[in-house]
Amino acid sequence: THELFTIEPQDFAIVAEGLARTIELYRYTCWACAVMPDHVHMLIRKHRDTAEQMIGRLQNGSMSAMRDAKRRGGEHPVWGGPGWKVFQDGPEDVRRTIAYTRNNPIKMGLPEQTWGFVKEYDGWPLHEGHSPNSPYAKRARGEPFRNNLAKPQAGEEGREEETGERRD
Repeated sequence: THELFTIEPQDFAIVAEGLARTIELYRYTCWACAVMPDHVHMLIRKHRDTAEQMIGRLQNGSMSAMRDAKRRGGEHPVWGGPGWKVFQDGPEDVRRTIAYTRNNPIKMGLPEQTWGFVKEYDGWPLHEGHSPNSPYAKRARGEPFRNNLAKPQAGEEGREEETGERRD
């Protein structure tokens, strides 16, 4: 086991630099970030990488930055585990999470944080130019979900409506 270290406020920028390098290298889009003494909050757009891959890469990048700056020894872990992920369902959830993340340091008595790698949220996946026929857009309009992948069970052909709901 290792002694529990917190990230000192003077080291927040070192952690953020490691996150910035990782975001640039893997072309992630970050909409919010707060570096805290014992954890980091980030809101990252859906990407080709899984959430677990992104968390691992971001943890490794920030760990390398702390070690390069001689703020952690080579054997001492920077992060205590595999991270925690929550998937946001739409623009309102994203906006709520951005506000939560921005306010997190302030609630802890820390100064507001602004990082150059954090991009302004553009309403993705419902941003201008997005297909009006995507599942996200249809759900936002209140249209029922159509499951094109579901196949009727034997003897149930013709019993599915366009919406994927069963007719009784």
